[in-house]
Amino acid sequence: MTTSSPPVPAPGPTTLPVTHWFRTFGRPPRILGLDVARALAILGMAGAHIGETPAFDLLDPSTWLDLVHGRSSILFAVLAGVSIALMTGRRELPDPARVPSLRLQLVGRGAVIFLIGLALELLGTPIAVILTLYGLLYVAVIPFLRWRPRTLLLAAGVLALIGPAVLALIAALALFPYGAGIGLVLYGSYPITVWLAFVFAGMALGRLGIERTHAAAVALGAGVGLMILGYGLGLVGAVSGIATRATGEGSTMGSGSGWGAYPEAVAAADPLGAVLSAMFGVDAHSGGTAEILGSGGFAVTVIALCILLSGPLRWILLPLGALGSMPLSAYTAHVVSVALIGGPGGFFTNNLFWAGTAIALLLVATLWSILMGRGPLERLVGRAAIAMASPPRENGGRAASVP
Repeated sequence: MTTSSPPVPAPGPTTLPVTHWFRTFGRPPRILGLDVARALAILGMAGAHIGETPAFDLLDPSTWLDLVHGRSSILFAVLAGVSIALMTGRRELPDPARVPSLRLQLVGRGAVIFLIGLALELLGTPIAVILTLYGLLYVAVIPFLRWRPRTLLLAAGVLALIGPAVLALIAALALFPYGAGIGLVLYGSYPITVWLAFVFAGMALGRLGIERTHAAAVALGAGVGLMILGYGLGLVGAVSGIATRATGEGSTMGSGSGWGAYPEAVAAADPLGAVLSAMFGVDAHSGGTAEILGSGGFAVTVIALCILLSGPLRWILLPLGALGSMPLSAYTAHVVSVALIGGPGGFFTNNLFWAGTAIALLLVATLWSILMGRGPLERLVGRAAIAMASPPRENGGRAASVP
């Protein structure tokens, strides 16, 4: 059984809300380090959307802001897996009797997040909104809630090592098919087959108790090792001249060529080249094995560092923790602000606006957390989860008994 932390005392009649908040926010059972990591993911994704970032050069610190591209959304996905593990039992596998209720809660959460993502896409910004995938991931992990950490890590490894190559081969042999479902699930900006690897890794971290100092230290070492492996693989690909390309580009079906021209079309699609490109692809959103390992390791490293630093630097990190406690509300506010300023389909990059967005989100999130507690959209998602898992009510208003 999991041990529950003592409840945080409510503010007394003479205690100011801000004083109570500074004393209690980020204390167990809440994990401040995870909130800080979520805040970094939100601010990083904002930078990837509206920031002006030169190409990354390890020897030039002025280019290091380019790290937000791709890695921020991957960090967000890994944290989604950690959150799923925490809400379904933490270090203990959920009891079989609780699994049906947990499944319904995840469906409720995922459905609302998906709908919020669709609403943000309707604003017409050039942002590749991650929330639609985020909502789907909450549903996609339902069959795996009782998997042990070792199984989750094995599945993440298989998806990372084999998934991109298999997808690239299928795309080449099928002459790069297209469609709404294919774009959403397989070959879009966030292919769910690839991103499940990040969620599985996050679930394993949650099950292993990433909030503990020892576990965070081990995760830090593992994250650094994955970064070396992944980015080293990408470097080998670059030096050897293996070009990276986005899956889904090239010839397409629908040309009317028929079976007679199929062998020639497949040869032009270059299945072997596509597979090698998928293995060594390291660029942001390439979905390559090198990117999954390297950027996935980067995400694990960031999470571990946030956990380790959240104790000694608690007072400094509280605003970031407040922002990270309401990531859905903050992400939505950022996308809406871009839509209001840029207009439908408008595109702009401005580091001053990025900085202003970061400051505004930190201030508003901190004030909201002090005065109101949970973020508004987090409340909505929580209520949807509860409503989805609640038993049906009889006409008289009483909950119907479950046989």
